[in-house]
Amino acid sequence: MRLTGLRSCLSYERFGVSTPFDPACRLVTSPFFSPPSLGALRLLFAVYSLVTTITVLIFESVRFHGGSSFFSYFTDLSYVGVVTYFWASSIQTIVFVLRGQKAYPLQKWPRILQLLHVLLYTTITIFPIIVTVVFWALLASPSTFSTRYSAWSNVSQHIMNCSFILFEIFLTNAGPSPWSHMIPCLVLFACYLGVAYITHATQGFYTYSFLDPSVQHGLLAAYIIGMGVGYCILFTIVKGICTLRCRLVSSFRLDPSEQVQSEALEEWEHVDVEQTKESTGSEA
Repeated sequence: MRLTGLRSCLSYERFGVSTPFDPACRLVTSPFFSPPSLGALRLLFAVYSLVTTITVLIFESVRFHGGSSFFSYFTDLSYVGVVTYFWASSIQTIVFVLRGQKAYPLQKWPRILQLLHVLLYTTITIFPIIVTVVFWALLASPSTFSTRYSAWSNVSQHIMNCSFILFEIFLTNAGPSPWSHMIPCLVLFACYLGVAYITHATQGFYTYSFLDPSVQHGLLAAYIIGMGVGYCILFTIVKGICTLRCRLVSSFRLDPSEQVQSEALEEWEHVDVEQTKESTGSEA
């Protein structure tokens, strides 16, 4: 009985992977842009973010010999997530267009890949915003815009990253992420602390000054707890915005066929009464 309940809690459906997967094609459509336009914009963001990542990696390696610590920074890790998401979503959207806007490859792929995609969506709607807030609140200094390269890289990684993500949150049909994503993504976020302290142990420096216990002392715990709480609050806000956007878009639709979108929203949020009844019955 307990095993059945555990399987129900850890099922793909609980994590936003329904059967069939995304029947309304919400991950590749927008209420404001046609699928071809959405695919083109996502591809533009993908190309720009990839070029930015490669340029920063090469410049840091050649000019400052810091390439070995590139993946030690949460800024770079989260930006790689942005690159990955926009390449994945742009390709799926473009193929959706080429197939006559009837289906896209991810719908037929293994469920584990579908799960990884929706989890990736959740992380890119949260982590880049945290990066931007922390950078401008705690880390920005007069040297932020001291050179052309510094100004461009900081604008790209700490301003434009949020612009790309806000586009996904406000102007596409994707989301909202299910509540079940909150804990796994929080654990992933917390794992970065391990990366930061491994970097200190192996390379002799702290990636971010506020993680140095010899400097921050008791404030270190406050910073860590504060970021964890901030993550949970931000997750809730983003989920609320996506839910509100879906509700507003659905209410303003004139085409009765768009009722599918409303049904898909309920499916994404896992409001599945029948499944709950079945789970309760199996436990009994």
